[in-house]
Amino acid sequence: MASPYFDPEYENLSIRLNPPRVSVDNTSCRDCTLVKVDSLNKPGILLEVVQILSDLDLIITKAYISSDGGWFMDVFHVTDHQGNKITESKTIDYIEKALGPKGQTADGLNTWPGKRVGVHTIGDHSAIELIGRDRPGLLSEISAVLADLHFNVAAAEVWTHNRRIACVLYVNDDTTCRAVDDPARLSAMEEQLKNILRGCDDGEKVAHTSSSMGFTHVDRRLHQMLFADRDYEGGGLATETDSPCTLKSKITVEHCVDKGYSVVNVRCKDRPKLMFDIVCTLTDMQYVVFHATISSDRPYASQYLLKTQRWILPQMIWKRMQ
Repeated sequence: MASPYFDPEYENLSIRLNPPRVSVDNTSCRDCTLVKVDSLNKPGILLEVVQILSDLDLIITKAYISSDGGWFMDVFHVTDHQGNKITESKTIDYIEKALGPKGQTADGLNTWPGKRVGVHTIGDHSAIELIGRDRPGLLSEISAVLADLHFNVAAAEVWTHNRRIACVLYVNDDTTCRAVDDPARLSAMEEQLKNILRGCDDGEKVAHTSSSMGFTHVDRRLHQMLFADRDYEGGGLATETDSPCTLKSKITVEHCVDKGYSVVNVRCKDRPKLMFDIVCTLTDMQYVVFHATISSDRPYASQYLLKTQRWILPQMIWKRMQ
């Protein structure tokens, strides 16, 4: 019996029938730009929107999020790092295209150039993922190994948290400037990098390297790597000057069992991409944000109210907010 036929364009049908509406408003508010997004709700849409705004280095000072009834409605108050409105036509045009109908159907459009991970994402480069225990001089040793093997590091993204390090290295051949496809050479590089990471590990967790596949946003991928590594279980090296008492993170969770959701309140020191990190953390934990109110009193503190559809672990969130 023949299998039923499914039109490959069927998934985009609902988007074409109900295209997202995006508005960049510079008139309603005196000191910030309002980015308004109305679209059909779908898994991960909040993360996509926040990711695009974060890629543009925009500061989210306030946000109102609602995704009831299958529809997603958000309003973001944003500025640049100097506290000015967003007036550059190129940035406004990119926001409207990335969050609008074209961004919902075109692969790769909704990611700011240079922010994707994958062996084919930035021309003749390969993306190599490394994760292990952090220590002084580790990046220098990694660079030395790559140089000895005649690899050129074209770019790198490195994060450290709770004495763990995760990085994505974009490498190519230092002579041809082309991607390396020799399995023996790649295997030798991977083994030597593993030895370096293993040398600074104490047996608590296994260090590893891998070639990055697909087209995952690089900041999103680093979040996934650290979450899989369970970085939130480590003990951070806190000092007395790290967080004054008035700026310490405070997270409370109220479980509404009868209504089937939890209310999460986060208050902590504000910083760039804080909302992106919070949404990434909840997404990694497979929780859905369907209502949120965000306000920021930079540079001192931020307040977040997040409601999720499942039970969450406040201790995990608190450790990843440090």
